[in-house]
Amino acid sequence: MEVILLERIERLGQMGDVVKVKTGYARNYLLPQKKALRSTKENLAYFESQKAELEARNLQHRKEAEKAAEAIKNLSVVLVRQAAESGQLYGSVTARDIHDALRDMDVKLERRQIDLPQPLKNVGVYDVRVVLHPDVSEKIKVTVARSQEESVRLANSYNADLVKPVEIEETTEEKVEEKAE
Repeated sequence: MEVILLERIERLGQMGDVVKVKTGYARNYLLPQKKALRSTKENLAYFESQKAELEARNLQHRKEAEKAAEAIKNLSVVLVRQAAESGQLYGSVTARDIHDALRDMDVKLERRQIDLPQPLKNVGVYDVRVVLHPDVSEKIKVTVARSQEESVRLANSYNADLVKPVEIEETTEEKVEEKAE
């Protein structure tokens, strides 16, 4: 089925593109979410007449998403779960778990905005992408640990990996004697 995109959709196209998609995808997602119109002569004419308004609305949504991205820029979420000694979780952490933790922190996001390709199954620190708008996304840090103490230790080791080590000059006896002279 050919549709006209009413907004930019990742891995599909830009606003105004006429793309061919599977019928179920168009019927079950794109059309009900008002992200696309069926590609007909009437709809092409309608899109051309409404293009400026759609672009203005898209720009407004993008500005709101950029403000929200600033609010969650350095956000860190800690999830305490039971795990084996090897670090493998007894279960997994999904986008729903992350969404619930963010909701408890009074961050208003929809679950579908959390881009988690597959559930987290091990203890560790993960960067999870949050898509606020097709053009705006931000990463949040998700720490999965067995306890609060372990989460602090994991976060510190994660930060230590990001910080470049500074070379400290060793003071030897010879350098001390040179300075004394």
